[in-house]
Amino acid sequence: MTMKPIRLDPHQLHRFYAGGPAIAALRGIPSTDDHAPEDWVGSTTTLFGHERLGLSSLPDGTLLRDAITAEPQAWLGPEHCQRFGADPALLVKLLDAGQRLPVHCHPDRDFARRHLDCRYGKTEAWVIVETRGDAVVWLGFTRDVEAHELAGWVDRQDSDAMLATMHSLPVRPGDGVLVPAGLPHAIGEGVLVVELQEPTDLSVLLEWDGFEVDGRADGHLGLGFDVALECVDRSGRAPEALEDLRAGDGGGLLPAAADPFFRAERVAGGTTLEPGFSILVVIDGEGALDDGFALRRGDTVVLPYAAGGVAVSGGLTAVRCRPPGPEDDDA
Repeated sequence: MTMKPIRLDPHQLHRFYAGGPAIAALRGIPSTDDHAPEDWVGSTTTLFGHERLGLSSLPDGTLLRDAITAEPQAWLGPEHCQRFGADPALLVKLLDAGQRLPVHCHPDRDFARRHLDCRYGKTEAWVIVETRGDAVVWLGFTRDVEAHELAGWVDRQDSDAMLATMHSLPVRPGDGVLVPAGLPHAIGEGVLVVELQEPTDLSVLLEWDGFEVDGRADGHLGLGFDVALECVDRSGRAPEALEDLRAGDGGGLLPAAADPFFRAERVAGGTTLEPGFSILVVIDGEGALDDGFALRRGDTVVLPYAAGGVAVSGGLTAVRCRPPGPEDDDA
C-alpha cells in the first residue's frame, strides 16, 4: 500500500502553567491562550485521566490512533508492529515554557507497571528550538537527598530548597538533553523545545505553589505521595555526569542512551529519509517533500512507514522524531 506524508494541524492544549505564544509564532498562527504551552503533535496518547483529550486528528477528522489501528503495518511497519503492535510508542510535543515549570519527575517503566498497570514510563528529551534571555533547565540533585527530606520539601512546598539542591544547566538552540525517568527536573522560562517522550502523561509534582493546579490532590497520580515519591531519583550527580545527558560526538541530536526510548535526527534539504513512522517538525526555512509537498517553518508532518523513502529539498531545517528501533527496545 502506498501512503503519503500528512500535514498536521496545530493541537495546543490548555495546561496549568503559562506558555503558548512561542508555539503560535513558530507556526504562524494567532495566539489565543497564554496557558496553552503544549502542542501534542501526531499524538495517540491521552492526558492522564482522560479518554480522548490529547489525541490528534488527521485533516479528514479521523483520529490518528484509529487510522493506525485500522492499518498498523502500513503506518508503522512490520518490525515495529512485531514489538509494539498498533502503538507508535512515541509522543512528540512542542513545549513553550512561558514561566519556569514546576519541579517534577516521571516514573520509570518498572514503577509504571507495578503501580499504574502501564507498559511505559516517561523518559523524555528536549531539542531546544528557541530561547529568550539567559535560558536554563534544572536537572537532578547535586547531592543525595534523604526520603524524609524530599517529603518535607514537598509537604512545605519549599521551592527554594529544591532548586538550590538541583543542577542548573544553561541551554541554547540546537542543544539536545535527555531526561531519564525518575530524574527531578524543570524547564526555565523562555525555552521552546521539541519534546520526545514515552507515550504517557505520567507526572509526579514536587512543586505546585503558585501554579494553577491542586498538587496535593492531583500531583501524585492517584497513588498518594508516600508511594509516588518512591519514583524520584534522589541520588546526587556530579556536574560532569550531566554531560552524559547531552548529545554525544556522533552527530546525533540526543545521546545514545535515548535510543531504547526514541530517536531524533536533524533533517535538511538534499537528504532522503529512510522508511519508517515518524513526526517531522520544521523549525526553520522552507522546502518540500518528494514531488511538491511544500513545507515551511512551523509545519508538522506525520510520515507513515508505507510512504517509503521520502526526499527532502530546499533550505529547511527540521527535527525528525522516531520511535525506538526494534533492536533498541527494552520495553
